[in-house]
Amino acid sequence: MATPQQKAQCVIWLIETNSVVTVQRNFRRSYGVDPPTDKTIRQWLSAFKETGSVLKQKSPGRPRVSQENVDRIRASCTRSPKKSLTRRSLELGLPRSTVHKVIRKRLRLTAYKIQLLHHIKPADKVKRFDFSVSMLDKIDEDNDFLKSVVFSDEATFHVNGTLNRHNCRIWGSQPPHEFIEYERDTPKVNVWCALMHDRVIGPFIFAERTINGDVYCDMLEEYVYPQLDDIEAEKGLVYFQQDGAPPHFSLRVRESLDARFGNRWIGREGPIPWPPRSPDMTPLDFFFWGHIKNLVYAEKIRDVRHLRERIVNCVASVPPDMLARTWGEVEYRFDVCRATNGAHIELY
Repeated sequence: MATPQQKAQCVIWLIETNSVVTVQRNFRRSYGVDPPTDKTIRQWLSAFKETGSVLKQKSPGRPRVSQENVDRIRASCTRSPKKSLTRRSLELGLPRSTVHKVIRKRLRLTAYKIQLLHHIKPADKVKRFDFSVSMLDKIDEDNDFLKSVVFSDEATFHVNGTLNRHNCRIWGSQPPHEFIEYERDTPKVNVWCALMHDRVIGPFIFAERTINGDVYCDMLEEYVYPQLDDIEAEKGLVYFQQDGAPPHFSLRVRESLDARFGNRWIGREGPIPWPPRSPDMTPLDFFFWGHIKNLVYAEKIRDVRHLRERIVNCVASVPPDMLARTWGEVEYRFDVCRATNGAHIELY
């Protein structure tokens, strides 16, 4: 690679002698190395004539998008926010890369995904509002009331796991050829857990593939109640929450809950009615199960036994401070639901 001084000297020699061969001979004699090619020497001369310098000029880069086109793209996004980049670029007559660059870097817009939420009926909003108000009233009466609530729920884990292809990315210089085989009706386990502000109760992994009222009631009486007895001996009375799933609504389950908790249980047709279609109010749905599944499936599951081990270990790894932060979110969600008259919490 020739230095700027060597390039300048070659240009001077070429102007003086008008002979590339002479320039190459002088270069070899003066510097003791192989001379540049005929083409290179003439390029240096052309650059000197155009710019007055033999140094490589900085590239001007891509031309800046005009303000007029920026305004056109902004108007298009305002008018049709759901339109794709490809269709938008065709209608505007601009390259797709230009439209994308302006949207991200000039307009500072972000692509958001549509949320899939439970359909809330008009009557449900009233029930969600009333429930939130009642819970907030109890919190106002006793600042530690929420710490006495035990939220519970079940979830299903499949051996083949679940994969959101829109969120999964594998970075590398070459295609990793990574794939996951999807198989219908793979082995699965049903898992029950409960959360308090400072601990996780469970997991309880059902032996049955399908949970009915009798199976669920046996689990409550043989596994849950003894643990809650110990907690109540330590901390005082607790309130037990469950959603309105069919197994929870069986007559045997409700009679068992009435006998164990009296008016201190929350559920479908319970002393404290749980509003239907409200997974956004229980920390197991809006936080816990998603967090646990991310941990469980971070490792490829080999079989049901391995899946059970992963579930137990991952549930045990949840730190108390994470639960404490989640409990603050629960009260916040009640407040949002009250302020919005029972509307979807995720939208606010």
